[in-house]
Amino acid sequence: MTDLEIRPITADDDMDAQLDLSVRAFGVYSAGQRASWLAVAGLRARQGLFLGAFVDGRPAGAAMIHEMRQWWLGRAVPCAGVASVKVAPEHRGRGIGRRLMSALLDTVAERGYPLSALFPATTPLYRSLGWELAGGAYEAVIPARSLRGLAAPDTGADPGQAEIRRAGAADAAEVIAVIGRAHRLARAAGPLTWDEGPTRQWLGRGDLYSYLAGDDGFTAYRWVNGHEELFVERVHAASADSLRSLWSVIASNGSVARTVRVLVAPDDPFWWLTRERDATLAKRSMWMLRVVDAAAAIAGRGFPPAVSAQAELEIKDEARPANSGRWQLTVAAGQGTLRANGPVSSRVPPTQLGPRGLAALYAGTPVATLRLAGLAGGGAPDVDAALDAAFAATPFMVDDF
Repeated sequence: MTDLEIRPITADDDMDAQLDLSVRAFGVYSAGQRASWLAVAGLRARQGLFLGAFVDGRPAGAAMIHEMRQWWLGRAVPCAGVASVKVAPEHRGRGIGRRLMSALLDTVAERGYPLSALFPATTPLYRSLGWELAGGAYEAVIPARSLRGLAAPDTGADPGQAEIRRAGAADAAEVIAVIGRAHRLARAAGPLTWDEGPTRQWLGRGDLYSYLAGDDGFTAYRWVNGHEELFVERVHAASADSLRSLWSVIASNGSVARTVRVLVAPDDPFWWLTRERDATLAKRSMWMLRVVDAAAAIAGRGFPPAVSAQAELEIKDEARPANSGRWQLTVAAGQGTLRANGPVSSRVPPTQLGPRGLAALYAGTPVATLRLAGLAGGGAPDVDAALDAAFAATPFMVDDF
């Protein structure tokens, strides 16, 4: 390798060459996938969020950043979604991937994102720079016939019917707001809302069927394997009436589809709406989280309103030195603060965390688990219990990127 340059990809670069790099890294793309990739890549290039590695002026690697908001217990935190990370086969094993990801992490920090998330094809590289496993994307499968009748409410109330209407690219802002409202009211941990550009592109796909229910529900699905399966990419609602109405739309395809595959949360109402135990968890994909700005990430996150906690943390983060040092964590009334150089207790040593341990704690991993994995030290049992109560969460995503 004679001359490596890492820089933002711009409109002046050859996008076909970048597409070729993606195809060689990830496999053959269909015509639709190629068009979608070029549209998203062009958008991110215009935003300065598409980073390329060039050897002797030719594409050798690339990575893309998506602008997102990640929901943590009722509050949305700006999050940089890292995607399409690749190195050309002929350049692998030369350290390009690490240098590319180091530059990308710097870009994420410069843009002011407190968090970053990604789905890893491999974990060692990302762990070496502070990302850690945080949650899952869960896919359930159920025979389509099992959705034709949902379990009746236990309260005796008759289910209402929300108005259903088609949604398209022009409804992107409303769809984002509806999804965000559902995540906020559910106090969900981990799911995302995107910026309007990719949302419009997604809603404009010819194979996607999307519907709004009332003013608080949304679903999107598409046919796969011919007409044998319906793949439900999301079902979100803030009211029981809208949720049941959306599932009725999905169930109406049961005369054609044999099975329904759906992306859900582990505690999604879906599991309590089906009459029989026909739904099974078919797949789980783990995603990773990186706390880029510790103080901003804590300030942006929601916490259980009834929990009050204080703890001294000692963070060591070589890749983001601004996170390093002693901090005083305070959680009260559903909010958290992280104050640098807080008062040092003479009784209890600070809980010690690296960036991986901090990310896992942020996502709700019990401190005992972190200790056994070598990701936490110091502290004391009562502090561990307080941290567990403050950060309790079951993170999930229904997005892939």
